[in-house]
Amino acid sequence: MERQAALDYHEFPKPGKLEIRATKTMATSRDLSRAYSPGVAEACLQIADDANNARRYTSKGNLVAVISNGTAVLGLGDIGAQASKPVMEGKAVLFKKFAGVDCFDIEINEADPEKLAEIVCKLEPTFGAINLEDIKAPDCFLVERICRERMGIPVFHDDQHGTAIVASAAAVNGLRLSGKKIEDIRIVALGAGAAGIACLKMLMTMGARHENILMLDSKGVVHKQRNGLTPEKEMFAQDTTLRTIEEALEGADMFLGVSGPGLLTAEMVARMADNPMIFALANPTPEIMPEEARRGKPNALIATGRSDYPNQVNNVLCFPFIFRGALDVGATEINDAMKIACVEAIAGIARATTSAEVGQAYRDERLTFGAEYLIPKPFDPRLLPTIAVAVAKAAMDSGVATRPIDIPTYKESLQAQVYRSSMIMRPVFDAARQADRRIVFAEGEDDRVLRCAQAMIEERVDVPVLIGRPDVINARIERDGLAIRPDRDFEIVNPESDERYRDYWQTYHAVTQRRGTTPDLAKAVMRTNTTAIAAIMVNRGEADSMICGTFGQYHWHLNYVRQILATSQLKPAGALSLMILEDGPLFIADTHINIEQTPDTLANTVIAAARHVRRFGIAPKVALCSGSQFGNLDSPSGRVMRRALEILDTCDLDFEYEGEMNSDTALNAELRERLFPNSRLSGKANVLIFANMDAAGAARNLLKSAANGLEVGPIMMGMGNQAHIVTPAITVRGLLNMAALAGADVSTYA
Repeated sequence: MERQAALDYHEFPKPGKLEIRATKTMATSRDLSRAYSPGVAEACLQIADDANNARRYTSKGNLVAVISNGTAVLGLGDIGAQASKPVMEGKAVLFKKFAGVDCFDIEINEADPEKLAEIVCKLEPTFGAINLEDIKAPDCFLVERICRERMGIPVFHDDQHGTAIVASAAAVNGLRLSGKKIEDIRIVALGAGAAGIACLKMLMTMGARHENILMLDSKGVVHKQRNGLTPEKEMFAQDTTLRTIEEALEGADMFLGVSGPGLLTAEMVARMADNPMIFALANPTPEIMPEEARRGKPNALIATGRSDYPNQVNNVLCFPFIFRGALDVGATEINDAMKIACVEAIAGIARATTSAEVGQAYRDERLTFGAEYLIPKPFDPRLLPTIAVAVAKAAMDSGVATRPIDIPTYKESLQAQVYRSSMIMRPVFDAARQADRRIVFAEGEDDRVLRCAQAMIEERVDVPVLIGRPDVINARIERDGLAIRPDRDFEIVNPESDERYRDYWQTYHAVTQRRGTTPDLAKAVMRTNTTAIAAIMVNRGEADSMICGTFGQYHWHLNYVRQILATSQLKPAGALSLMILEDGPLFIADTHINIEQTPDTLANTVIAAARHVRRFGIAPKVALCSGSQFGNLDSPSGRVMRRALEILDTCDLDFEYEGEMNSDTALNAELRERLFPNSRLSGKANVLIFANMDAAGAARNLLKSAANGLEVGPIMMGMGNQAHIVTPAITVRGLLNMAALAGADVSTYA
C-alpha cells in the first residue's frame, strides 16, 4: 500500500516533482520584446562586458545543479544515472522548500570520474554552485577535487560534507553534555566510504586528534601494515596491533558508523567508555538499534539516520542553508571556515529554546536540549536565518566572498522568507520595543500563549501577564522545555486564589451593577471567566492591553470587552484583518464586529482602518465595496455605502477613499479608470471595507484558503489598543504579532 502511495505521489497529478515557472510577466508584445529579441541583447552585452553581471540579469546567482551518475544511490547502490533521477529531483525540491534555492537535477551517464568531472566543469556558466550527489567512493573524491580546482563556484559533495557537518554538530553537543573535550576523545569509525572519511576529517577540523581515531572497513582495522589502501584510507591508517572492532571499541568515547545494518552489538557497546556517543548512521537500518545500544550503555548519547528516533542526522539540516549563504555572498568555494560555522550554528539552535513552529510540528516529542535532542529538527524555521547568516559571514571573513553584504539586513531578509509577516510587521515591532506596556493573556494556560510569552521575552517586546493556574502553567513550561519562569519573566494571575480577587469582583460589580449583575454573580464571574478578569485588569490600569480568544466564540469574548472597557470615547469600531498575499498586503474590514453596517459604523470603520494601516508604514487607499458600482444599483449595500461616503466627505480626511464599487474594480486601477474616470482613488486599493460581516468574512476566508493568504489579526479597532480578540485558529507567530500590535501606542496615528 505504501509502495503504491509513493509511486502515485511521483506520478500524479503530473509526473515528477519539479516544473519551471516564469518569473516575469509575458502578457504583451512589449513583454516579449524585452524577454527575448531585441531586449535580451542588452542583458547579454552587460554579461559579456562583466561576467559577474550574470548574477544581476539571470537566475545564476540562485541556481544550483544537483548532479549524479547514479553509482551510489541511497541504499540502492549503482542503479544508473536515469534511475537516480527521482532522488535528484527530490534533492532539488528540498533546496527550494527549505531555502528558496532553485535547482536543475542533472543525471550524467559517465562512470569515468575524470570524464565526469570534465563534464561538470563545463557547466560553470549556467550555475552559481554545484551539489554532487550519490557518486561512489573513491570516485567522488577525485570528481570533487578536480571540480573544486577548476571551477570558480562552490562545489559540494553532500554525501560527504553534509553528513559530516550534521554529525559534527551532534558531536559538539554530545561532548557538551558528557563534559568531554574533543581533543581527548577516542573515536572508532566503522565505514571507510565518502561519508565516513568526511566525518572524520570534519571532526579533526573541529579539534579531534588523528592519533585518537581508529577506522575500520570490511577487512577490519585500517592499519599501516595493510597493503592496497586508497589514499583516503591511508590518511587514517594507524600503527596499531588492534585488528577487530571489539578490540578497537575498548574504552572508546565515540562510535561513528556509516556502514551497514546490525554490525554493532550491545556487548561491543559495553566495552566503551562511560557516556559514549554512538552515531549509528547506516540507513534504513543502523549498525545498532538505539534500544540495543542502551542495553550495553544506558547513558549512551545516540544518533541515527532514521526519522523515527531522536537525533536524526539528516543532511537537510545543512545543505540548503550552506548553499543559501554561499550563493548570497557569491562565494567561490565552501571552505572549512564555512563548514565550521555551519556546525556551530546547527549545534547552537539545538541548545536554544525550541521554536514555536517546531513545537507544533513535533507535538509528541520533548524538544529540550539533552540526550534526545542534540540537533534540531528539519522543520525548524531558525535553520535558514541562523545557518545562512553564519555561513555568509564566515565566507566574508575568510576571503572567499565576492559580494560582501550587510549581515543584519541579510538576516532580516531571511527571516522574511521564513515568516511571511516579518517585513510588514517590522515597524510594529520597532514601535513595541520603544513602549513599556503590560499585555495580559486571558488564556494563559494555552500552549500557544506560553510560547508567545517566550517569544516576547526573546524579542524584547512588552511584558506578558498570564491568567491561569500556576501548577498547570509551570507543568506545561517544563514539558515544552521553555526557558521562561514566572515572576522573573512574566506574572501569573491565578483565578482560584489571587489576593486581588475581592478588588476585582467589586470593580466588576461596580461597572456592571446596572446591567443586572449581582454581587454573587460578580464573584462567580471573577472566579471562572478569564476574559472578564483580563478586562478588569485593563480597566484598573494593572495591564495596558488584553488578548483573548484562543478558544471560544469571538462575540462571546466581545461581550465582556464591551461590558467592561467600552466608554463613550472607546468602543469597538470594527475588526481589521491584514492579509499578506504574494503580491503584497491587503486589509479587510469589518470581519467580526458589525454584523450589518450602518452608514455611521461604516464611516467609523473606514477612519479606524486608515489609522491602523498607517501603523504598518503603509499609506491607506480605502475602497468601500458593494455589489453596486458607483450608483448603478439601488441595493441595500449600495445605499449604505453611498451614505457612508457622504459622512466621510464631511470629515476632512487626509487619505484616499472611494466607493461604492465592486472588489475587482477596487483592485484593478485600469478597470476603474474605464468605468469611473473621475475616481478619487489612485492605483490599487489596499483596504477593502464591506457592508456586512458575511461579505468581509467571506473575502478574508477566501484569501486565506484559495490565495494562500497569511492573516495578521483580527485587529480590534476603536478601543485605543486596550483589547484584541483573536480566533482559535491563531498560531504562535500570530499571537506574537498581536502582542506587538497591542504593545504600541496608537494615539500618534489618529
